[in-house]
This record gives sequence, structure tokens and C-alpha cells, in this order.
Amino acid sequence: MKKILIYSVLCLIAVLPARAQKFYKDAINITNASLWQQGESLYISMQMDMRNLKVGNDRTLTLTPVLAGPDNNVVLPEIVINGRRRQKVYLRAMALDKATNMEIPYNTQEVLNYTQVIPYEPWMENAYLNLEEDLCGCGGHQEVLTQEMILNGVSTEAKRLAALQPIPSYIQPKAEVVKARSEQYEAHLDFPVGKSVILPDFMNNQTELRNIREMFNKIQNDKKLTVTGVYIEGFASPEGPLKLNEQLSKSRAEALKTYLSTHEQIPAKLYNVSFGGENWEGLVKALEASNMKEKTEFFNIIHNTSDIARRKEEIKRVGGGIPYREMLKDLYPALRKVNCRIDYTIANFKVDEGKEIIKTQPQYLSLNEMYLVANTYPKGSDDFIKVFDIAVRMYPDDEVANLNAAAVALSKKDLPDARKYLDKSNKQTAEYANNNGIYYLLSGNQAQAIVEFTKAAQNGNEAARHNLGEIEKAIKTKK
Repeated sequence: MKKILIYSVLCLIAVLPARAQKFYKDAINITNASLWQQGESLYISMQMDMRNLKVGNDRTLTLTPVLAGPDNNVVLPEIVINGRRRQKVYLRAMALDKATNMEIPYNTQEVLNYTQVIPYEPWMENAYLNLEEDLCGCGGHQEVLTQEMILNGVSTEAKRLAALQPIPSYIQPKAEVVKARSEQYEAHLDFPVGKSVILPDFMNNQTELRNIREMFNKIQNDKKLTVTGVYIEGFASPEGPLKLNEQLSKSRAEALKTYLSTHEQIPAKLYNVSFGGENWEGLVKALEASNMKEKTEFFNIIHNTSDIARRKEEIKRVGGGIPYREMLKDLYPALRKVNCRIDYTIANFKVDEGKEIIKTQPQYLSLNEMYLVANTYPKGSDDFIKVFDIAVRMYPDDEVANLNAAAVALSKKDLPDARKYLDKSNKQTAEYANNNGIYYLLSGNQAQAIVEFTKAAQNGNEAARHNLGEIEKAIKTKK
């Protein structure tokens, strides 16, 4: 019955939270109980207030702390409290060196600071600390044995480090004095052979012209935008004489200028027309994307023959001219293009305006404006995080945008995204070192985290200094 009773008690108390508790008829008060792992050691400590404890003259109360797990346990040194007459017997036994298993004799009316250090083993991670109470005596007194939980759970280095909330670093982007932007459309207009007049209804011209005008109208009709220039660049496919190609592509680019200046409200003086040359670069890309078996031979000719006229003749001779005729049909038409680019500036916005614009037109905000918007929200809030997520989507290659996006990802403990953004950040900044340190800390690489935090702290990063201090607190021995 006694064993059943003990095990029943254990099952019931194992789910109780750790707290200051009273033991043995509420006469013993245990506070500041701690199971603290550091390195290869487990530090066990508690304060036991026994000033209200009364033990009969002929009795001995033995308190045995036990570190227990599902399949393991460690019995720790006992605390022995004797009644008056039992204490005299104990002292005589001590004098005769016959006292056994009484490692910490204890006198009542005192407060005991109980501390032990034992080797740490992996099973102890989820262990709990029990207190066995054994009251026995002479004169026919019946033995009383109970067991109660003192503390559930060991504070391991891993748990403490995982619980840390390291502070990430953000960088405020530089303010743009002028927010200059551009949009571009690659137009593939069709012209009758040898002609340079745009016929809106000819072949696919209607679709191409509609797309160009939609781009123009979007920009012209937005009062937040001011057009600063329109650039039209013509390209020719690399067949036939260069002079003829230059003349034809230039006149076709001029034709697009004439068409747009007639149909759009942008002053003619803002238009700039140029000849981009024969589109060899476009041909290389088209060949790379094609399945032509002769494309390696074509690449060698293009890259190794500097004389353009000779280059064209060598291309014609490959495979008896059949591959060239295929290129004329399948690849060359797309090389005859006109690039149309509109340059414009965007108005600067106050923070309150930015908070509204970012919801519908985030592309109109500079990184600095987004940063100022983000900092109107509590750091780490959903709105704060959302702004930096938008910023890196709008400016995917910007180092500052990526650094700040990494900071957000780290605050969410999203390690894959954090790594992705960190790799596109400026690695020479203290902010990068601090955020990289957080990445290593969350990845379980404490040593490398300390290296990175130290580097950042030496360069004046206050967040890194804080993070180093938190690591030190997490791993040092509890006093």
C-alpha cells in the first residue's frame, strides 16, 4: 500500500506548476528552487525555511531531494532533522563514526541554503525535483513516508538561449531628394517592306500601340507623377547592310515619336530618338532560348568575328544556309524592335500621406519614406512588419531593403527568409554583423553568434552589445 500511495502522489503532482511551496504539514517553506544546467554540470539549489518545524523528541525527519525522470533518478544528499533525544543519539553515533546516510544533519529554527552540483546527462533536460519526507522514530512510532514535487523542469542552456529575444538592427535608408523613376515597353511594330510609316491596323500594330498608350496614360493621368523625358530607341535585325539598317530603324523610331506626340499630351521637346544598332545581343539571347543544333557554331562566329560584314557572310554559310533561313523566319522578326521609355519623377510625401499610399501605390514611396511609415507603428507589430515586407518587394535588389527585411524575418524566427535577405545585404556594416549573429544564435551556433555580435559591438552597434549581454546571462552559472 505504501508504494502505491507514493506512486499515486507522483502521478498527481507531476503536472503542477513550479512555485514556492510548503512541505511537511506546512512547516517547511521552500523558495528559490532552481535546476540550472551549465556546460557539463547541473546546479541544484533551494532555500528551506524550517523555523516553524517541530520534530518530536524521539523522532527523525529525513528529507531526501530526488532528481527524477521517466526512466532515471538521482538521489541527492539527505537532510536529517532530529528531535532532542534523537539528536543526542546521533551525535554519539557520529563520535563513534557509525552514522551512515546522514550527510547533512540539520538543526531546526534555521534557514538552510541547499546546493548541489552533479554531472549533467541528457535525460535531465525534462527532469523534476521531488522531496521525500521520511519520519521515523523509536518507541513503536510508525514510519511516515511521503513524496512531493519541488520543481518541474530543468533550465538548460539550450532552453535559455532559445527563449532569448535578441534585438535586430535596422538601417534608415538615405532620403531621395528627387524620386526619379522610369517605365519601359519593348514594342515590336510591323512595317510594310521598306516603309517606316506606322499603320495602326497593320498586322499586330493595334495591340502594340494600345500597350504603349496605356503606359503613357497611366503616367500622364497621375497627378503625383511628372514626366521628364521620353526615350525611343530603334533596333534592327542583323541582316543586310548596316547603313540601311541604321537608316530604317531610325526612321521607324522617328515614326513612333511622331505617332505619340500626335496622340499624347507630352511636349515634343521631351522626346529623344536614337539608333541602338543591329541587335546582336538580342540574337544571342534568342539563340540561347532556341533548339537550333547549330547555335554553338553561331555563337563562335558572333563572338570571334569582329568584322560585321564578314560575320554576316559566315552565318549565312553555316549548314548550307538552311539554318540561316530558319533564323530569318523564326528569330529575326523579334529583333526589329523599338524600346520606349518614359522617365518621370514622383512627388515626396509626408508620413501621414505615405501611410495611405503604401496600401495602394507602394511603388510611389521611396525606401526612406517607407522606413518612416514603418516607425509610426510599434516595433515588431504586424503593420511594422508589413511595411518592410513591401519595401523589399518594391526594391528587391537594394541592400538596405534586404537588411531590414532580414531583421523582420529574424524577429519572426523565419531563418530561410532571413538568410536569403542577409545574403543580399551589405556585409560590411555593423548592422549586418548583428543580424547575422542573431541568425547563428537562432540556428544553434552560439560560438559563431558571439563572433558576429562581438564584431558588431566593436563597430558601435548597441543592439549587438545588448545581445552579447543576454547570452552571457543565459549561459552563466546561477548564483
